Amino acid sequence: VQLQASGGGLVQAGGSLRLSCAASESIFSINDMGWYRQAPGKQREMVAVAGIGGTTYYATFVKGRFTISRESANNTVYLQMNNLEPDDTGVYYCYALHTRAWGQGTLVTVSS
Repeated sequence: VQLQASGGGLVQAGGSLRLSCAASESIFSINDMGWYRQAPGKQREMVAVAGIGGTTYYATFVKGRFTISRESANNTVYLQMNNLEPDDTGVYYCYALHTRAWGQGTLVTVSS
């Protein structure tokens, strides 16, 4: 397994979760890393991307609530999610953009 995502769970609206995606060094070192999500009945969409050089990009719906970061020491990309809303419910996937490799997904459920 090249990408291993974890950290999902059930949280009430307004709560926080931190997702982690551990990658192999060969993947992490050459890829911009992203988090995507797929809500029930909807298409998968980009949430945030952290580039190798430190640049970050966020979907407009994040509205300053989420922070993506990457830690080279352990080849891991994180997504800190605060002030979660029920519309944030879905399966969250990490993605290595250059290699086009997906992690297995972790379920986030936000109750109202």
